[in-house]
Amino acid sequence: MTEKTLNLRGLKCPLPALRTRKALGGMAAGDILIVECTDPLAGIDIPNLLNHTGDTLEETSKEKKLLTFRIRKR
Repeated sequence: MTEKTLNLRGLKCPLPALRTRKALGGMAAGDILIVECTDPLAGIDIPNLLNHTGDTLEETSKEKKLLTFRIRKR
């Protein structure tokens, strides 16, 4: 199991969701992807993306304008 951090700060919709999908595509089952975003719409887009891909959103946190998602690849 590996853990990878994806810095998507400053990117606007739909780029955070698209880059998250691409990163998950290259990962093995059980791997963890930590996604850092500043676009408030990512709070909607990334959970919706995971509903389609079947990957698991383990944790979401928000600190000021930074949204962080912890995703486990299925």
